[in-house]
Amino acid sequence: MAAEGVEGRVFLTPWPGVFELKLIYNEGVAFGMFQGAGTFLTPIAIVIAGAASVSAVRSAKVSRLHTVLCSLLAAGAIGNMIDRLWLGRVTDMFFVRAINFPVFNVADVCITAAAVTLVAGAIFGHHDRGPRPETPTPAEP
Repeated sequence: MAAEGVEGRVFLTPWPGVFELKLIYNEGVAFGMFQGAGTFLTPIAIVIAGAASVSAVRSAKVSRLHTVLCSLLAAGAIGNMIDRLWLGRVTDMFFVRAINFPVFNVADVCITAAAVTLVAGAIFGHHDRGPRPETPTPAEP
């Protein structure tokens, strides 16, 4: 769904022509895809939140960053899922007019930032390394 074609009510323009707060309701998934199917995709959100939570709980085996990223991923999935189940749609409000980006919400930011960082860490081998071993200090003579 292109942001320019999105109907909604602009209720605040902190940076005219660049960024505004615009109330819209999304009945699909990210960026307006699969309109009307959001509620049927709830099991996927549950699986994502569950897998991320399990991965975050393994904190003794993974870095703190990994734990935080998994927590953000789970929180974003749960936040959007609650909107879908309670309202039948997700409330979006952030619109970057300068680049005509689709309207999004805080949960979308959590999901996207966490997923991109986790994938980048997996590709470049910086994730799931676990805590660094302690470096012994030399004994004084």
